[in-house]
Amino acid sequence: MSTVLTPESSVADVQAALAELEDPKMRAVNEKHGDDFGVNLSKLRALAKALKSNQELAEELWGTKDTATRLVAILICKPQGFSLNELERWLREARTPKVQGWFISYVVKKSKHLEELRQILIADSDPIVASAGWELTAHQVVKAPDVLDLSALLDEIEAEMKSAPERLQWAMNNTLAQIGIEHEEYRGKALAIGDKLQVLADYPTPPGCTSPFAPIWINEMVRRRSAND
Repeated sequence: MSTVLTPESSVADVQAALAELEDPKMRAVNEKHGDDFGVNLSKLRALAKALKSNQELAEELWGTKDTATRLVAILICKPQGFSLNELERWLREARTPKVQGWFISYVVKKSKHLEELRQILIADSDPIVASAGWELTAHQVVKAPDVLDLSALLDEIEAEMKSAPERLQWAMNNTLAQIGIEHEEYRGKALAIGDKLQVLADYPTPPGCTSPFAPIWINEMVRRRSAND
């Protein structure tokens, strides 16, 4: 018999429902990308929807440290209810790519503390924590560039991206590409840095998809925008 979740469900109920959805094949695929869960995300979202918004339950779910359970916690938490310290704590504890990505997208980007948190994280010595800071920087490049020194960011990327650990390198590359796409005055410098460093130049890209190699990514997005003008 399937576990039915309601707004009154407990942590044990949520974990029982998630266990019923566990798919070993999906877990194997996710593990290749650094994630340790095997639940279809559409089904996980449906479970969260049944729980409705509930910050207290979200805190309890987060405390389990289980990836799938934490994804549910992110979906039912209240983004505006987090203090700066709480945002920082959750992000430091978000070690897997999917949990970190969802928390950034669904919670931090909706918070009034975004920029202050970005400044704290980007300078962290832990590359996973710093990668969150760089992902927020890529967001600010698009949404709030006036709070950034884009030239200094490009210099830092040029000096450090080549040797950065994978997660951090990916986030820095995202920032590099967004600067080149969004800011014409820095596009030439961004393209030159990408060509010089060759980060992700050989990344396997499926047909019909755009390579994450910054010069290809930048030029393709600029071309698309020009075609739509």
